[in-house]
Amino acid sequence: MRDISSRAEAALMLAFLLALTATLGALFIGEVMGQMPCTLCWYQRIAMFPLTVILGVALWRGDDGGRAYAMPLVIIGLVIAIWHSGLYLGLIPEAITPCTENGPSCSDKAQMSILGLPIPYLSAAAFLAIGFCLLNMKGSRP
Repeated sequence: MRDISSRAEAALMLAFLLALTATLGALFIGEVMGQMPCTLCWYQRIAMFPLTVILGVALWRGDDGGRAYAMPLVIIGLVIAIWHSGLYLGLIPEAITPCTENGPSCSDKAQMSILGLPIPYLSAAAFLAIGFCLLNMKGSRP
C-alpha cells in the first residue's frame, strides 16, 4: 500500500473508510441482525454503497477527480438522511412517510436505533463527514 503523501489523499482515504464503515454497518444490521430496512434506509443505502466503490477506486488510482463522481451521491444521501431524521424526530408528519404497509416504519424508534443511537442520525453523520472530507481535498497529487 502507498504512503499517504498529501492532504488530499488523506481526506480521500478518510472518506473511503467512512463509506466502507457505513456500508459494512448497514450490511451487518440487515444481514446479521436481520433488521429489515425501511424505504428511506434503502434509498440511503443506494447512495452509500456505490460511494465505497467510487472512493476506493479513486484512492487506488490516485485520482482526485473521484470527488466529482462521489459528491452528487453524498448530497442525495444527506438530503434523504436529513428527511429521515426529521421523520424520526417527529418534525415531519408521519402521514407523508414513504414506507409501505408491509415494511417497517421510517419513524419506528425501536427499530431505528442501534445501541441507543438512531440510524437516521448515524446515516446523516456519515454522509456529512464524507462530504466534509471531499470538500477538504485541496491541492494536487505529487
